[in-house]
Amino acid sequence: MDINDLIVLWNHAHCKVIDIRRITIAAGQSIRSYYVPSSLFLMSIRGNATANLGGAYHQMQRFTVLHAGKGTVLDIAADSEGVDYYSVYYKMAFQPPVVPELAMLLEKKADSLDHSFSLTPANPVALHRVLSDMFREWGKQQPFVRLRVRTLLYQFVHELLYQMQEQGVHSVKHDLAAQVAAIIHERYAESITLESLSESLNYSVPHLSSYFKIRTGLSPIDFLIKVRIDKAASLLLETDATLKEIAVGVGYQDPYYLGRLFKKYKGVSPMRYREEHTAKKQLEDCPSKTMESSIVPSKSLNYTSIIDNDYQYKGNGEGDLFMFKHSGPTLASVLLLSFMLVLGACGANNASETASSQPSPSVTPAATELPQTKVIKTVNGDVEVPLHPTRIVAGEYLGSLIALGVTPVGTSDHHIKNPYFQEYLKDVERIGDGNGNVEKILSLEPDLIIMDDFYPELNEQMSKIAPTIVIPYASLKTVHEEVAYFGELLGKEEEGKAWLADYDSRIASAKESVLKVIPADSTFSVLELSDDKSIMAVGTSFGKGGQPVYNGFGFKPPADIAAEMADPGWASFSAETLPKYAGDYMILTSDSKSLDELKADPIWGSLPAVKNDHVFLWTSDRSGYWDPIAILSQTEELAAWLTSR
Repeated sequence: MDINDLIVLWNHAHCKVIDIRRITIAAGQSIRSYYVPSSLFLMSIRGNATANLGGAYHQMQRFTVLHAGKGTVLDIAADSEGVDYYSVYYKMAFQPPVVPELAMLLEKKADSLDHSFSLTPANPVALHRVLSDMFREWGKQQPFVRLRVRTLLYQFVHELLYQMQEQGVHSVKHDLAAQVAAIIHERYAESITLESLSESLNYSVPHLSSYFKIRTGLSPIDFLIKVRIDKAASLLLETDATLKEIAVGVGYQDPYYLGRLFKKYKGVSPMRYREEHTAKKQLEDCPSKTMESSIVPSKSLNYTSIIDNDYQYKGNGEGDLFMFKHSGPTLASVLLLSFMLVLGACGANNASETASSQPSPSVTPAATELPQTKVIKTVNGDVEVPLHPTRIVAGEYLGSLIALGVTPVGTSDHHIKNPYFQEYLKDVERIGDGNGNVEKILSLEPDLIIMDDFYPELNEQMSKIAPTIVIPYASLKTVHEEVAYFGELLGKEEEGKAWLADYDSRIASAKESVLKVIPADSTFSVLELSDDKSIMAVGTSFGKGGQPVYNGFGFKPPADIAAEMADPGWASFSAETLPKYAGDYMILTSDSKSLDELKADPIWGSLPAVKNDHVFLWTSDRSGYWDPIAILSQTEELAAWLTSR
C-alpha cells in the first residue's frame, strides 16, 4: 500500500489494542496456517525466520517489522537459531463523519484495513523501545493501562510511517553512537543504565561504552547527565517551575543533587543561572535600562527575589560565570563621542575641498561589490555563512578541516585527545567536553560553527552566536564525500581535490606494498577484546582498523564472520567460538591484554595467526578513530607492519 494512503488511514483511525505478546519459536520449529484474527504488527528482536504472509514470503531478521491484515494466513519457520518477536493485535475503525479523502480511499481499496507489508527499519531502536514499553504496560492491572498502551500504539505507528517515508527517499543506517544518543534524548527523564542501553542495542557494555566515548569524548552516562542539565537549564529559563519540579522532570528525585550537578556543569547554581539570564533578557527587551540617568542617581536593578539557599550568590569572586556583561555610557563619554564626530565631519569637509582644488585622475566606475556570504542547505533549514570564514569552531568533523589546511579557533576536548591530530592543534582552544559549552564558544567570537546532531539544544544556542552548520553524524559516508563537502562549504575546493588526490595515491601505494608480500586471498579478522572477555568483530563502519584492511587493502574477513557482519556491520561472540572467526591475520584492539598473554591463553594461543605473529595489537585510544586523517595514518601504519611480516 502507498505510504501516503497509510498516513491518511492512520490520521483518521480509532484503534483498540486487543493483545500484546512476546513469542519465542525454537530452532527448527514453526507456526503453520495461522489465521490472523485481527490486524497485527510483528517485530522480530532476535534470530532469523522465514514468514509467509498470504503467499508472500518475507525474511524475518533482527528488527524486521511485518504487518498482517485480519484473515491473513501466516506461516513462520524459524532457522537454526530460533526467533523471538513481539506481536501486537489491534482493531482499526473510523467514526463518522468520514472526510472526503478517507472516503475516496476506502471506496477505491476495500482491503485498506487488511494490507500486508514488511520493513527493515533504519532506526529499529526507536520502534523496539515503544514495543517493549507496550508489552511491559500490558501486563499491569491498572486503570490507565489501556489508555497508555493505545497511546504507545499511535507512537509506534508514527515512528514506523516516518521511517517508511524516509526510506522511500534514502535509507540511512544509524551509527551506534547516534542510536545511543537518540535513546538518551528521548528517555532522559527515565532510569537509564549502561546495562539497559546495551540490552536495547544488543552490544556488550564495554564495547558500547568504549565506542561511544571515542565518538563523543563522554561515557554514555556522562552524556545522559549533560543532556539532563541542558534540559534543566531550558526549563529554568522557559518556565517558572521550582527546582524540585525540574528535578523530577529531568530524571532526578532529589533537587539538591540536581543543584550540585548543575553548578558543576554550568558554573553557577540553578537559581543564579535563572537570575542572570532573566536579567539578560530584560536588558535586551528594554535597552533603555542600560543607560545611566544624568538626572537622578543610579540604582541597582533587582530582577528577582529568588534566594537559592544551597548556593547563595555572593559578590566575592567565587567564580560564577556571566555569559554577558552590560555597562552604560556616562554623560561625559556621550559628550566626548559627539565632539569627536563633529571634528571628524569638519575634517572630512576640509579634505573634500582640498581634493577638489587638485587635478583629478581619470575616474573609473566602482566595481560591483562581490557577495561575502552564501546560503547552505542544512537539516535545520537554510543558513547564511561567510564565503571565507576565519574563526571556525568545530565541535565535530575536525579531520576534514585539517585535510583542507584549516585550523579552527576551538574544538571539542575529545578531538584534542586524538593522537592523529596532535601536530595540528597546538594553538587551538578547548571548548569543553561533548560538543563544547556556550560560554567558551561565545568568548571565541566565531564566524562559523560546525556541529553534528548529538546536542540539539546546544546547536540551537549556537545559531544565536554565529552561523551554525549541523551535519547529522554518519550522513557523509566516505572520506571523499566528507572532504569534498567541507571543501565546498569553506571555499577550499581546490585544496580538497589536492588532498584527496594525495590520499588516493598514498592509499594505493600502501596497498601495492602490502599485496607484494601478503597473498590477496588472505583472510583478516578485525576484532576488539573487551575487559569482560567478550569479542566483537567489526566491518568498515566501526573503526578498529576495518577501513584500512577492508576498504584500503581489499582483504576479506572469514566467510562465517562476513555473513554475520552483513547487517548491522559487526558480530559478537565468545572466546569458545573464536577459531571459527579467526582469519590468517588479526587486527586486535585490547586495552588489557598483551601479545604474550594471548599466546599463553589456551584458546588464543592455539590460533595460527597468534602462533605465526600475525596479530597486530593496539589500544582503543589509537584504533577507535576513523576520521580522514586517522584512516590515512592507520593505513600506512598497518601497511608498514604487514610488509615487515
